[in-house]
Amino acid sequence: MKAKKPLTHNEAVAEVYRITPQLREYDEFMYLGVRWLPYTMFFHHKNYKSEVINTDAFGFRYTHDQNERYSMEQFPVDKPVNLIIGGSTALGTGTTSDRYTVPSALSDYTREIWLNLGGRGYNATQELILFLMHQHRFTKINRVILLSGANTLTLEGLPDHLACEHGRYYYSYEFQHYMEAYNTDLRRRKNSYASLTGKTGNSLLHKAKEYFKKLIHDENPTEIILSDENVDINQRILRAAWVTTNTLKQWKQLLAPFGAELSYVLQPISSWTKDQFTSEEDDMFYAIDCCANNFWRLFGKLCAKDLHHLYRDAIERECIKMEIPFIDMNDALKKSAIINETFFVDHLHFNDAGYIEVARLIYEELIKKSKE
Repeated sequence: MKAKKPLTHNEAVAEVYRITPQLREYDEFMYLGVRWLPYTMFFHHKNYKSEVINTDAFGFRYTHDQNERYSMEQFPVDKPVNLIIGGSTALGTGTTSDRYTVPSALSDYTREIWLNLGGRGYNATQELILFLMHQHRFTKINRVILLSGANTLTLEGLPDHLACEHGRYYYSYEFQHYMEAYNTDLRRRKNSYASLTGKTGNSLLHKAKEYFKKLIHDENPTEIILSDENVDINQRILRAAWVTTNTLKQWKQLLAPFGAELSYVLQPISSWTKDQFTSEEDDMFYAIDCCANNFWRLFGKLCAKDLHHLYRDAIERECIKMEIPFIDMNDALKKSAIINETFFVDHLHFNDAGYIEVARLIYEELIKKSKE
């Protein structure tokens, strides 16, 4: 294969947008700044409007059927609903409009209401908490499908010093960095308590020390590079599988009062799904690698094919014990008629045709079979 031309960051970003123009809109959506929230830490911007992606007053993406559009803010409470929950694949990153997401496609297949509870960057625990914060809005839930797995596994690759007793999550570094700034501010306050009483950080000498320290270490925290090079990959898989299956136990408890059917769909990863990529997919992956952010740096090792079955089997075993229907979408797509076509826009997300096919497979393999 001919070696590809090295790309600068800006050249790589331009190439990504050339191949998949709609990704520019998703980047606009994501890089407006972070909307911080309690408990889940962050969520999408609310009332975002564009031709590609639109959100309601809570930040949830709209779902379309043939006649209406629905969201967490706007759905008939007297009718049963279905929920798609997960990260940015559940959200539908990569589609050209809200109409091509998995929930929208399932609305067409089933003629039922499907709400999009996808949360960009969320791990399994945050997905659960997001539902918990909005649980009071529902009266009737038929079905909940978790289209998930990749974020939890990716984020468990964060370095050990960013881990806590509640796992690893998007913005682990940012949370520690900026909250530690508050602790620094506490030490500088004029009137304090406990062992800090009577001590001040407001002396001229202290201020001078802090000023020169800032000059020496004046780097932009948002540009820090994170790596998984010292993280044991086998332990990482075990941790991610445990987090995932532990939240599945909690999901069963939360959904019991609704009598809702819970299913788990293991999210597809490019190299776990395809043995050979189209030239367009290859070009896209190369461009993304040339302008990778920390998430994609943490993701890199996960492309190894031998990790697929280790992770899948660990989750599937627990699903069987809990009697939760399970689908590995990687294997389902391998048998699909579109397997040799271009449908990945990066290692985790699809174009319109890819999302429609994922929805069709969910409908055929989960929903129709459960009714037989």
